[in-house]
Amino acid sequence: MSNGNADKIKGKANKAKGEMKDQVGNLTDNKKVQASGKKDKVKGEVQDTFGDAKNEANETKTDQKK
Repeated sequence: MSNGNADKIKGKANKAKGEMKDQVGNLTDNKKVQASGKKDKVKGEVQDTFGDAKNEANETKTDQKK
């Protein structure tokens, strides 16, 4: 199983991108951009959580080898 840190980094990047889109959509009253930003934030949350799960699985696997 691979390391979850890459997923966590991608997740944080998507959350940041989503926040920017959400704010731009708010300022310009553009609902499409705002919705796209919210979608990116959710995608980032999922990636971040998946990275945590991968890291935890790797730790469990390592602990079982001891």
